[in-house]
Amino acid sequence: MKLVVFGLAISSSWGNGHATLWRGLVKALARRGWRVVFFEKNVSWYADARDYHALPGGELVLYDDFEAVRASARQHVAEADVAMVTSFCPDGIAAGALIADAAPGRRVFYDLDTPVTIAKLDAGETLPWIGPRGLADYDLALSYTGGPALDALVGRLGAPAAAPLYGHVDPDVHRPASPDPAFAGTLSYLGTFAADRQAALETLMIDAARARPSDRFVIAGAQYPADFPWTDNIFFVRHLPPDAHPAFYAASGLTLNITREAMARSGWCPSGRLFEAAACGAVVLSDTWPGLDAFFEPGRDILIARTTDDTLSALDLSGAERARIAEAARARVLAEHTSDHRAVTLEAILAEDAPARLAAVREPAG
Repeated sequence: MKLVVFGLAISSSWGNGHATLWRGLVKALARRGWRVVFFEKNVSWYADARDYHALPGGELVLYDDFEAVRASARQHVAEADVAMVTSFCPDGIAAGALIADAAPGRRVFYDLDTPVTIAKLDAGETLPWIGPRGLADYDLALSYTGGPALDALVGRLGAPAAAPLYGHVDPDVHRPASPDPAFAGTLSYLGTFAADRQAALETLMIDAARARPSDRFVIAGAQYPADFPWTDNIFFVRHLPPDAHPAFYAASGLTLNITREAMARSGWCPSGRLFEAAACGAVVLSDTWPGLDAFFEPGRDILIARTTDDTLSALDLSGAERARIAEAARARVLAEHTSDHRAVTLEAILAEDAPARLAAVREPAG
């Protein structure tokens, strides 16, 4: 089987959560006999932080101008069993038109940012990765977000059918490791700066750091502004490549997960970071949203925080209680949320022809 993808970026994880997800999924698909060809626009901010250079059993095509690779792309699409465009693909509209014209197999749009897509529609903004016909020329829309977001892809953008393909983790990359003392802290947070996460970050971490001045807190990520409200006991790691994540998670007592506002409001949106941290044996402290309990059981697999006091209470948990939660979360992820699980799910979705039958895979078991 051959899958051709026109996506945002797989070669660089700098400020780009899509990359880690694609790396795990491509590897899992390769183990199942797939060959993946990934077309990625070669932009400077990803090129300067490139940390992935080849696809297992597949091909990474870096290009500067879509017209220069159009003929090659058309040939790959004509040979593909599945041709796919993703959200935030810089040439998504051109690639979608090419697929509509040349793809003999399944034509799929994968929206890894569905709540963002919906928010842009609500605001009357254009979608640079979706053309004026919406998703009508695709056979199927996949979404990183489940629940009501799927209905918008069908009802508002014209997809013939929609199904979730949630986040996941490659346990070969994200697994328990020895802590790196450089990342040592009471509470850590790994994430690209986003204005719509800032209020929650201030409540759940920065205010906690102010309340515990003798403790050490660590933030790792990209694009943090100069006016970010740092405290003397919050330490910063500008970019953390995926192979350093396990040592980062292992170095802190707890790690914080915060969901972007549009995704939290929509629900059914487990971040890949959730699965990564749990697979590494971390104790995860997370904000909450509809559907979270379908992926992790609060109090058993994960801790929930809504206020600064919730964070402080979590920091006071005993070592034994933290170990119990970490063990339960890791077991849950390995049993349900690996890249191999998502590869099997993707194959099952692609095997379906009728939109009605896709209803069976729209939601995970609660």
